[in-house]
Amino acid sequence: MTNDQLFKVASQFMPQNEIGQVVPLGEGFINDTFLVHPINPTHAKYLLQRKNKAIFPDIPAMMDNILKITNHLKQKIRAKGGDPQRESMTLIAASDGQYYYLDENQDFWTACLFIEDHLVYDKVDSPRIAYSGGKGIGRFQAMLSDFHEKLADTLPGFHNMRHRFGQWDEVLKNDPAGRKHLVLEEIDWIEGRREEMMVFWTLVENGTIPKRVTHNDTKISNILFDQQGEVLCMIDLDTVLQSPVLNDFGDAIRSYANTAAEDEPRLDLVSLDLQLYREFTRGYLEEASPFLTQTEANYLAFSARFITFEQVLRFLMDYLDGDRYYKIKYPDHNLVRTHAQFRLLQSMEDQFDEMNNIVLKIFTNDLVSLNDKEHSG
Repeated sequence: MTNDQLFKVASQFMPQNEIGQVVPLGEGFINDTFLVHPINPTHAKYLLQRKNKAIFPDIPAMMDNILKITNHLKQKIRAKGGDPQRESMTLIAASDGQYYYLDENQDFWTACLFIEDHLVYDKVDSPRIAYSGGKGIGRFQAMLSDFHEKLADTLPGFHNMRHRFGQWDEVLKNDPAGRKHLVLEEIDWIEGRREEMMVFWTLVENGTIPKRVTHNDTKISNILFDQQGEVLCMIDLDTVLQSPVLNDFGDAIRSYANTAAEDEPRLDLVSLDLQLYREFTRGYLEEASPFLTQTEANYLAFSARFITFEQVLRFLMDYLDGDRYYKIKYPDHNLVRTHAQFRLLQSMEDQFDEMNNIVLKIFTNDLVSLNDKEHSG
């Protein structure tokens, strides 16, 4: 876009005569993000985003979800004497009062305050960062554990294993790319775990495992920290939904505790780092133990297997479908991803008893500590 076009969009959220410059920010894998600098350097900066309508088909509903969530968070933060503009995202309304602007190209734009003086980590490479990431996700969920408004389902079928297996069965039946005969062993990996995964998902469907507010994109770069390394807030709330909190835990473990890249071709390098798992779990449960049910705690470790299995299924399914969903860098990229994620899944399965023991030991200790505090109070 030209500078004039960007200024026109930015002026929907702040007076044009106050805009100094609008510059690109970040790599923009999904949305295009810009930083709006005011002419007066003492005034707040804004983040301006062009939302990806191919990924998010109902952006007005998505923004309504985010507004509900951030309003709830700010109320909690104020009650605790915190700073709601630093400890939560702050949406900026457009000139018509909506929290989005639709331009002449039918693209949706949104704006929020830029949180100054923060730290962002690109990867989890130490137990300290794993612990902090766990606290960030656990705190986000804990503050929203009493949120009871209905959120729009802006990502239908997300982490829904019955939906995924429906897609899988269709791809196997049709074999669109003619590759089925090449991956018979890999297909057996999926089918051999189908029953176990559906037993878990049935617990979600019948309400045994409750649905709560979840972030659904728990990479470490979506947590802001202050200069002392303490958690400030979760950002990038586009994917917020009501689903099992286990999804956030499992996806974070899949990312944070993997010793290699998601598409690592050297499978001997891929495993679950149990120390990073333990520290993430410790940080997460310090915040989340008070609201989790015993059933949720019992399935926390399994959720890492569930989410990793789902990713194995999705990568292999896309390979069979002719690589239509995930971007690939070379012809067998999705198959390499499948093998790497399956190796991670195997590592989780091999260490599953210890993973469970870590969760239940920390969870039990946290509950004992919480009860002691309540009795002493």
